[in-house]
Amino acid sequence: MDGLDRLAEPGLDLLRRVDTLLATGAPEGHRVWPLLRRMQVLPGEAVRNFLDLHPAPLAAAGHTARRLMRGYDDVCAALTDPVLWSGSAASSYGQARAALLRHLDEGPESLVGRLESTAGYAEALADWVEGSRLALARALADVLRSGEAVAVVAATSTPSGGPGHRGAAGPGGTEAAEIAARVLAVLCVAYDGAETLLRQWAPSLAESRWRAPAADRPRHDTPTRVGW
Repeated sequence: MDGLDRLAEPGLDLLRRVDTLLATGAPEGHRVWPLLRRMQVLPGEAVRNFLDLHPAPLAAAGHTARRLMRGYDDVCAALTDPVLWSGSAASSYGQARAALLRHLDEGPESLVGRLESTAGYAEALADWVEGSRLALARALADVLRSGEAVAVVAATSTPSGGPGHRGAAGPGGTEAAEIAARVLAVLCVAYDGAETLLRQWAPSLAESRWRAPAADRPRHDTPTRVGW
């Protein structure tokens, strides 16, 4: 359990109240409007969705991918063992073996290269989740002890005189908009970071395509010698 988990219950209660007030409107021109248009979600729901993201499963996936690389190392070692034979069949086999070695473990486009990139991407995502959860926890801690939180709780704890007009902030509406803006701003930065990671890693996560060997024309007039 991290700081965000510990703040989840009081944070979600406050944001539920914020969502209720925002449903009736927010001050015109407030900085929360572009954030709401971009995220397409109220802060309470946005935080609830983010609570499901944890770094541990992503880090474990990265470790698993790295362990799989050892199996490829064993296969490559078997393919590089010297074979005591010669002739046209041996030459064709050598070309196929070289092509398979390239496909398995030669450069970033090989299977091992893609596996290593997959592990790196999973670990980078784990770091992103951990950092984003910390930033969101700090934002929730700040708003929970703010004067705006007091105003929001007061406004949602007493019966109102009736629903306000959409787009016009009622009692506590300005404070709710400020809390929403502070929380959504942190989430926007977090999701920007995720999109940046995807752009950075996408070329390294593409399919590893088979590169066929440039096979010579087979010859049938030469002997094959085994153990030569």
